[in-house]
Amino acid sequence: MNTCPITYQPCEGKYSIQGLRRLSRRLDDLEDLPYTAGEQIHEAAVRAPKMSVQGIQPKLSATLNVSRRRFEVVDIGGYYILKPQNPQFPQLPENEDLSMRLAGAAGINVPLHGLVYSKDGSFTYFIKRFDRIGRNKKLAVEDFAQLLGLSRDTKYNASMEKVATVIEKYCTFPALEKIKLFRLTLVNYLLGNEDMHLKNFSLITRDDKIELSPAYDIINTSIALANPQEEIALPLMGKKRKLDHIILIDYFGCDRLKLTDLAIKTALEKIELAFDLWIQLIHRSFLDNVLKDKYSTLVEARKTALRL
Repeated sequence: MNTCPITYQPCEGKYSIQGLRRLSRRLDDLEDLPYTAGEQIHEAAVRAPKMSVQGIQPKLSATLNVSRRRFEVVDIGGYYILKPQNPQFPQLPENEDLSMRLAGAAGINVPLHGLVYSKDGSFTYFIKRFDRIGRNKKLAVEDFAQLLGLSRDTKYNASMEKVATVIEKYCTFPALEKIKLFRLTLVNYLLGNEDMHLKNFSLITRDDKIELSPAYDIINTSIALANPQEEIALPLMGKKRKLDHIILIDYFGCDRLKLTDLAIKTALEKIELAFDLWIQLIHRSFLDNVLKDKYSTLVEARKTALRL
């Protein structure tokens, strides 16, 4: 019996029917990507100038051809982003898929995502673009670096307090979005995502409402890096490490974001309820046993720091 890389459910083939149906109700099978991991990295480098989504990780734009049962790499008009294996950081696709799955289990809004087999047997991470709807319609999305007049090169030149000011300035209902920001900040800390810089926060406009976009690029960088030095990308109360309950909850949630006691209590309870499922998902994931153990150990240590 195998494990479906889209649902983590047992399956007889490579994918479960439930997993395939998440991609399309008409999909009954999915072919391997016709590239090795190395070929995908090469394709990403060649096509990079034509892509609208860039970053350090190699990325490919793709569409899902349901009739041919496969993802197809395209230069423009893609509805999915593909991220292959990265030789510098082993099992990054498996790491990102798991981390996004854990965030979703804690109530964070995440797009459809999963893992797809490549022709060399390696996994490639896929995520559906949330700025595309219908046929060729784009939603307005701006990341926080753009909103603060910064660039990719200066995406770390801010703070979590500054992130909060962007929400207060631009969001239609800032009080609601600050609750989302609080929960996302806690989840990123618990999952060891120390690379949540300005370009990993975005606002999206839909139905005349400006709000935080679905979360993306959540990765446990703490287990991916050999010697992580920080716990957060943007300083909070002037600190990037040795964060704790006082800094993340008392200061950021209560003092800076001005959340009510009920809002904070509800957010913490939602996360606490997900802990048992987190451990189950970590052990059902496609990480090797060494990284699974490191992931579980880090989550437990961060829970203790937050007094959860």
